[in-house]
Amino acid sequence: MEGCKGTQVYALNPSGTTTTTNGFGGGGGVGEKFLQNLLANPVRSRSDRNFPASQSKDEVNMGVLAEALASYGLPKTDLLEPQIEFCLKPMNFVETLADVYCRMEGCAQFGKSKMFLEQCAIFRGLPDPKLFRKCLLSARLHAVDVHTKVVLSAWLRFERREDELIGVSAMDCCGRSMECPGSALVTGYNPESATDPCMCHRGEDTEINMDEECSTSSSRGNEEEDFDMSFCIGDDEVRCRRFNIASLSRPFEVLLYGSFMDSRREKINFSNNGISAEGMKAAEMFSRTKSVDSFNPDIVLELLSLANKFCCDEMKSVCDAYLASLVFDMDSAMLLFEYGLEENAYLLVAACLQVCLRELPNSMHNPNVSRLFCSSEGKDRLSYVGHASFLLYYFLSQAAMEDDLKSNTTVMLLERMGECASEGWQKQLAFHQLGCVMLERKEYKDAQKWFEAAVEAGHVYSLVGIARSKYKRGHMYKAYKLMDSLISDYTPSGWMYQERSMYCQGKEKTMDLSTASELDPTLSYPYKYRAVSKVEENRLGPAISEINKVLGFKISPDCLELRAWFLIVLEEYEGALRDVRALLTLDPHYMMFHGKLQGEHLVELLSHNVQPCSQADCWMQLYDRWSSVDDIGSLAVVHHMLANDPGKSLLRFRQSLLLLRLNSHKAAMRSLREARNQATSEHERLVYEGWILYDTGYREEAIAKAEESISNQRSFEAFFLKAYVLSETSPDSESSLYVIQLLEEALRCPSDGLRKGQALSNLASVYVDVDNLDNAIDCYTNALNIKHTRAHQGLARVYHLKDQRKLAYDEMTKLIEKAKSNASAYEKRSEYCDREMAKSDLSMATKLDPLRTYPYRYKAAVLMDDHKEAEAIAELTKVISFKPDLQLLHLRAAFHDSMGDLTSAIRDCEAALCLDSSHTDTLDLYQKVQQRVKEQPPT
Repeated sequence: MEGCKGTQVYALNPSGTTTTTNGFGGGGGVGEKFLQNLLANPVRSRSDRNFPASQSKDEVNMGVLAEALASYGLPKTDLLEPQIEFCLKPMNFVETLADVYCRMEGCAQFGKSKMFLEQCAIFRGLPDPKLFRKCLLSARLHAVDVHTKVVLSAWLRFERREDELIGVSAMDCCGRSMECPGSALVTGYNPESATDPCMCHRGEDTEINMDEECSTSSSRGNEEEDFDMSFCIGDDEVRCRRFNIASLSRPFEVLLYGSFMDSRREKINFSNNGISAEGMKAAEMFSRTKSVDSFNPDIVLELLSLANKFCCDEMKSVCDAYLASLVFDMDSAMLLFEYGLEENAYLLVAACLQVCLRELPNSMHNPNVSRLFCSSEGKDRLSYVGHASFLLYYFLSQAAMEDDLKSNTTVMLLERMGECASEGWQKQLAFHQLGCVMLERKEYKDAQKWFEAAVEAGHVYSLVGIARSKYKRGHMYKAYKLMDSLISDYTPSGWMYQERSMYCQGKEKTMDLSTASELDPTLSYPYKYRAVSKVEENRLGPAISEINKVLGFKISPDCLELRAWFLIVLEEYEGALRDVRALLTLDPHYMMFHGKLQGEHLVELLSHNVQPCSQADCWMQLYDRWSSVDDIGSLAVVHHMLANDPGKSLLRFRQSLLLLRLNSHKAAMRSLREARNQATSEHERLVYEGWILYDTGYREEAIAKAEESISNQRSFEAFFLKAYVLSETSPDSESSLYVIQLLEEALRCPSDGLRKGQALSNLASVYVDVDNLDNAIDCYTNALNIKHTRAHQGLARVYHLKDQRKLAYDEMTKLIEKAKSNASAYEKRSEYCDREMAKSDLSMATKLDPLRTYPYRYKAAVLMDDHKEAEAIAELTKVISFKPDLQLLHLRAAFHDSMGDLTSAIRDCEAALCLDSSHTDTLDLYQKVQQRVKEQPPT
């Protein structure tokens, strides 16, 4: 999500650029003094502030924090900038999706992995991370060579951030063949292996010991009598059988049976070939046994070198595989990496590479690893062994950008990525991301150069980067003209007007921002700009209302910071503290006020201005926030509770659920991993691991974790997890009855009311699925009795099914009264009223949350019913331009089909199938339209 990147959007206030080590304004300025005074004289809570004018000391104290804020400088409109997206951004997203789907369908099986990788790059810019992970898994599933398997397996693991799980080793076999380190080292194409259990039995006690004695002695029986020659190495003589040695390779065959004088000698001097007598004994044994398992590693390394010199392919392959099996951690990888590169050992290098990739981002802090991956020489060495690819550097650069966007390592990896790029989309991505990084580093000339290279490769969106680079270099008019021509040459989009607004002033800027919001109401920058401009006019109330609009459907650290900033000025400290706590849940390391103050420090300051809360008080507050469907407020309360009890894994888990509700997937997974790490019992840890697996697409494995947890100890969360995953996996009636049993078992286990309310609501939903409406009503009513307000929506659904529309409408009205500004409540209520009232409710839903697609689909369907086909298509096209949703694309395809526009119908079907190739309704429509095209007479 754009909002979860934590990008600092405010430049430093020019009046206070000096910084001291404590993070405050420098030079002992007013900011530092005010904050020190604040800590010494805490302000009373807002409820205690009704003092007469004579008591001015407390009133003065109430303004201390506001004055401290002023010392850092209020946000200014001319310091705000929209974020340039780092991903591929096609000018016509639908056509791009359709083209990818067509090429995927016509692609040979062995080439599908590359196609899925391209799909990954396109989906990276979408807010749903599951689409990216799904494509990444498909790319791994269709991988053929070891290199691709190694990189994609490591990337899948990286997406789950298993490096953050305590007690988990990088090379642990997780039981899933798609991520198993052993499976990755097996070449071959097997797309049916996705559900196969992992067959890896990697030994846990394997170690490399270069000091072991060479184990070359074995029972040779009577074979010694067959020896007919010797290799003399120094003073040692190694007896061999000529035929066996000659069979190792063509060079040995020529040496021993060709026209050379050695072919007629019984003893051959082999002292200058870089192999010891022990090594030659091992070669003789290999010539008979075809195995190196009885040798220690340094002998196998000698055999590998001998195999390279004399082209012994079979011996090299066996040595390569054996050495690769010895690589199990960074120490062994670093020990053998150089040998593998020197000896061109493909599998050994792959094994070493795998460890480094599975240890990301920490492995890049190793200077040897960094030097190998970042330098052109290192890339060339990897290329010679067959392990330098665009895929490798794509993964490495993404990991580096997350670790440190502005580092030299990031720049060098992106440069290597560009050097490995061969296809158009690969060059576009590499050059565009290089431009973005250079822009962040304030190297504007280089940024412009890379953005221009991306445009030349076909990435039109990079014109935004060129314009921004020109603007930063003082060429504002050129930047404006560039964006103006872009708007003229292409179908206008919200981001085009947003960018052009950067380069104009006054009414023209206001108009551009209004147009940007009209074309794409999900863009954050116009809301932030309008809010800050109102602050500059001293209209703080309207400013907060403006920023509330975007926070209503997209929570982000920068918008929460703005609202907290405004609330502090208004001395609404409780609201400000709420927003800062929620912000720190999204980004624990966020720096407030132009990057000058740690968020945790601001929490400490604001806490002096509100009533202190015990853990019991916090629980009561959490129930109240939950009951009013205030997710941001709930998030803040949980943050406070964690400050009081930082090791409470259950609170971390609750935090992750709230973050998922707010579409903050990255932060949610971080909280879930922390919950797993802090779990005090085995059964609890298994539940959290199960949720991690479910969220990353491994449903069967998640169920297995839940069952293992239940076998250890029956608990609410284990039963709930199993029921939840099963309800998603198997929607048939038999499974529904089993899910009911599981949820009933969960409700018999101890838990708090909030979780039991959720379980009752889920149980009622399953009862509805099996047509047991009376039991469903009982469950929803019980959920409402323990303040699970969202149960109103389920109860309304039941009344609707019982043909009691008035009761359904009234139930949703109760939800709207309790959960103010809740878009889904308005959307759902529209289903229980007449057309005009439905239009009003859906209009409100869209106003509150422009990302909800049902209102657009409803409006388009009404227009089609009224025979306003062009308007219906236009309505869908408008929203698809900023939210290419599967259902929207399917509906527009159906509309095109009904109007006889078969070409457009096929395009929309293909775009929808690119998002989900198994969508049954779209597949049926696609086949029907294709058949109609075939039946048309030739023109």
